[in-house]
Formats: sequence, C-alpha cells, structure tokens
Amino acid sequence: MENTHILFWLVKDISWCMIWKTLGLLMVGPTLGIAIVIAWRTRAYKSELAHNLAIVFWITANSYWMASEFFHFDAVVVAPGVTGKHLALVPFLIGLGILLYYYLVQKPRETRETQVATL
Repeated sequence: MENTHILFWLVKDISWCMIWKTLGLLMVGPTLGIAIVIAWRTRAYKSELAHNLAIVFWITANSYWMASEFFHFDAVVVAPGVTGKHLALVPFLIGLGILLYYYLVQKPRETRETQVATL
C-alpha cells in the first residue's frame, strides 16, 4: 500500500508540474485516501501515527496549493499580505505541530517511562 501511495503522489505532483489539471485533481483522492488508511493502520504506534498524520496534512496542503494554482486563486488576496496560496500553510502548520508535539512531549515521555521501567 505504501508503494502505491508513493506512485499516486508522484503522478499527482508530475501532473501539477505539467499542468495536467484533470489527472492532478483525480490523484488527490487516492493519494490522500491511502495516506489516511496508513495513518489509521499505524494508530497504535505513536511515532508512526504522528509521522503519518503529518503526511496526511502535507498532502492536504500540497493538494490545496495545486488546486489554487490550477484555478488561479493562488494570487487572490484574502487578507492583507495573505493570498489564496498562503492558506496552504494551515495544514502544513498542523502537520508540523503534530510532529513538534511528538518530539517535544510524547517521545521524551516515552523515554522517561522506558527508563523508569528498566530500573
């Protein structure tokens, strides 16, 4: 499944690069869908879940950015200094936040629990 996921992701991004709108937009569903399934399947492992959720949000941001360019709202000003493309920062930052939480809170907690258990 992970290998198929990479194939879909590459086709989506190549389509974006080549401005093949239909194929690029069609690839969002399977690329994002498989990423969600992978995250769900790894939910028992906090490290894997955190990274896979970050990937889900990365693909979401990336797909939104692609769509903003395809439909020409990437340069539309939505607030002072913020364009349609900048809204992709929301899912990018959510993914980053998940990873920061994992590395700054969850992983140190797991390390402490492992150290206490071995004493």
